[in-house]
Amino acid sequence: MELFPPMPLAEWRDTKETLHRFAQIVGKVRLAASVRRNHWWNVPFHLTGRGITTRPMGRADGSPIFAIDFDFVAHRLVVATVDGGTVSFPLLGQSVASFHRELLNALGALGVRVEIALPHPFDLPDAARPFAEDFEHASYDPAWANRYWQVLSQVALVLEEFAARYSGKVSPVHHFWHTFDIANTWFSQRVVDQPPQVDPVTREAYSREVVSFGFWFGDAAFGEPAFYSYTAPEPAELAGEPLTPTSAEWAARNGSHLAVLRYDAARAEADPRAAVIAFYESAYQAGAVRAGWDVAALACPGGVTDPRLPAPPA
Repeated sequence: MELFPPMPLAEWRDTKETLHRFAQIVGKVRLAASVRRNHWWNVPFHLTGRGITTRPMGRADGSPIFAIDFDFVAHRLVVATVDGGTVSFPLLGQSVASFHRELLNALGALGVRVEIALPHPFDLPDAARPFAEDFEHASYDPAWANRYWQVLSQVALVLEEFAARYSGKVSPVHHFWHTFDIANTWFSQRVVDQPPQVDPVTREAYSREVVSFGFWFGDAAFGEPAFYSYTAPEPAELAGEPLTPTSAEWAARNGSHLAVLRYDAARAEADPRAAVIAFYESAYQAGAVRAGWDVAALACPGGVTDPRLPAPPA
């Protein structure tokens, strides 16, 4: 398969909107059944060889340890416990309401006790409507769902490669179900004193100074897929810094700026993978230098921190 195949939002918007809500339902189960980690790292999904997974989870309440996987090859949701129990159901033909019902039934059949605290979408236009009442979102095109996972997998490997350059605190490469993006975040460990009115989700996510890198598939505000980076808090004059390649740009969003490389612009480059890496590096240099990070001390060429070890061949 080609690197970064076409992913025009207009051609799979209905599937994306439905799948996004499926992911939020499973993500809220993960939130309820996992131990909280700093910056919400317990919450996102990780990639597998067939789709995305919650990873094993469970609390000390007598329920079995379990995991939930989206299989975008067979197009099924699979709930499995460590004692060998498995229940699955098809993704095709489900509304959000029926998916919600089927998932709860699967968990119950396996003896898993878990309660979703807020069983409705997070930060989506229909946030006031319970999942159990959403019969509107019921589109699932297997070809586009499979491509979504393939693109996620390709981007994840690029982010893993880029993350090897940094020796400081760094997040996993993970897929956030609330914003439907995949991201990797680097931390300076400087504490950020946020205003009291900042919501709890944001306070924890940005309790330390960060430069974050990622990819999202587009939304109502930005109608196409794109690679992105941002620095938080945003240092002064960040948007005046140069970006690579020349097609990259700074975009105003929610009162700050994103470094953006549109997916189709990356695809048009002679070496798309190298272009994305160069884009992330230029955005990192812009944010970290402006914020006063010790860029040289935090460097980790080829994933090696020991100065006596040679860097691996490229």
